Amino acid sequence: MDKIWLQQYPKGIPTEISVDEYTSLKEIFEQSCGKFAELPAYGNMGVSITYRQLDRASREFGAYLQKVIGLQKGDRVAIMLPNLLQYPVALFGVLRVGMTVVNVNPMYTARELDYQLNDSGATAIVVLENFAHTLQKVLAQTPIKTVITTQIGDLFPWPKGLVTNLVVKHVKKMVPQWHIANTVKFRAALRAGRGQTLDDVPLNHDDIAFLQYTGGTTGVAKGAVLTHRNMVANLQQVAAWIARDLEEGKETAILPLPLYHVYALTSNLVFMKIGAHVILITNPRDMPAFIKELGKHKFTAIIGVNTLYNALLNAPAFGAVATRYIKMANAGGMAVQRAVAEKWKRVTGVPLIESYGLTETSPAAISNTLDIKDWTGNIGVPIPSTEAAILDDDGREVAIGQVGEICIRGPQVMKAYWNRPDETAKVFTQDGWFRTGDMGFMDSRGCFKITDRKKDMILVSGFNVYPNEIESVVAMHPGVLECAAVGVAR
Repeated sequence: MDKIWLQQYPKGIPTEISVDEYTSLKEIFEQSCGKFAELPAYGNMGVSITYRQLDRASREFGAYLQKVIGLQKGDRVAIMLPNLLQYPVALFGVLRVGMTVVNVNPMYTARELDYQLNDSGATAIVVLENFAHTLQKVLAQTPIKTVITTQIGDLFPWPKGLVTNLVVKHVKKMVPQWHIANTVKFRAALRAGRGQTLDDVPLNHDDIAFLQYTGGTTGVAKGAVLTHRNMVANLQQVAAWIARDLEEGKETAILPLPLYHVYALTSNLVFMKIGAHVILITNPRDMPAFIKELGKHKFTAIIGVNTLYNALLNAPAFGAVATRYIKMANAGGMAVQRAVAEKWKRVTGVPLIESYGLTETSPAAISNTLDIKDWTGNIGVPIPSTEAAILDDDGREVAIGQVGEICIRGPQVMKAYWNRPDETAKVFTQDGWFRTGDMGFMDSRGCFKITDRKKDMILVSGFNVYPNEIESVVAMHPGVLECAAVGVAR
């Protein structure tokens, strides 16, 4: 196909990346821990750990899984945590022993949790005590054999950790009553792993890194099988895309989106790859505390969704912390509204870079380039080693400017849905295109624009009306903070 979008690439951005440079995420992680050992890796609530400390703690956790409870390569381990220091420790501990991470939303209902644990076949789970009561309701009917519990302050130094845990539990009363027999405390698991030797587990591109659950284009939640090849490819792609602006070992990145979401997950992995100091925001909905945290850092990068940026911009205190240190502000997960993008540029001096992807594409697939000056109104162009096309219902490519379904091909596209060959077959064409379920078009420059979700389109007197376009226009009115367009049958 004619990749007309390549003409939009800034100087120095490669058109292709090398997937074979790394065999696995484990190799990238261990390289970063060695290269940036003394630099801060992750920070949370005023406490940071270095890459050396992260290497040691994740090694201990991996050894616990491997030697103490006897899990094997390929076994699934669920992580049910908000953004805390425990998350990267558990995440990289699981990955470096060749096991598969099953990210779990801590806000799941018992029914949702029951389904995901059974569908994934996870046999161990790391859960914050605040959400253990939900796990208690379904544990007996799941394959979980080992429950590892943690409290918010468990990786904070003494006495900060003790005080934090006491306040959360007894003052703020944020931990509902729960009882699960034979649980293991997270710190006890690290201590148990400390005395064990971590066996090296060879990994290759075909090994599964994540079962990342998504509603997909339709129906019940499905586990997207994301292999080490998928994830390595996306890290290489995104790292090449941002290399013009972000330097290794010199960045501080704000991560307010939850790590169990694929957008934050992969952004976190990219920041790890370049040796950034990643500030984990546990509760971005607490806007005063969030902005107070921003004020403590000369942050150079931030990710978020349109609603989060809108909330920041409408918080009176944000202007005081919107420093000129910011090099990159990336937005994904939902459409960026013009009113939000333009206000962000006025307040911070940097454009809001809109990107596009799905759980099934690891997720980055299409993005605006970092050299844009203002809001473009589109999602950008395919990133290196990625093809995108607009196809009709029969899988045929449509003319430039014509609306159809956005479809993606590339090394970051998932292998399949976990144990769902029927659903997998529905989303892939015979030519290997992944059908995203999003409607849009490509213009003459090779830039892509989303009109709306395929199933969200509203028919009005025989004409196609896209809610996203209506919402974008209405949001430009100064008296509108947020809006939604809904089709009503008449």
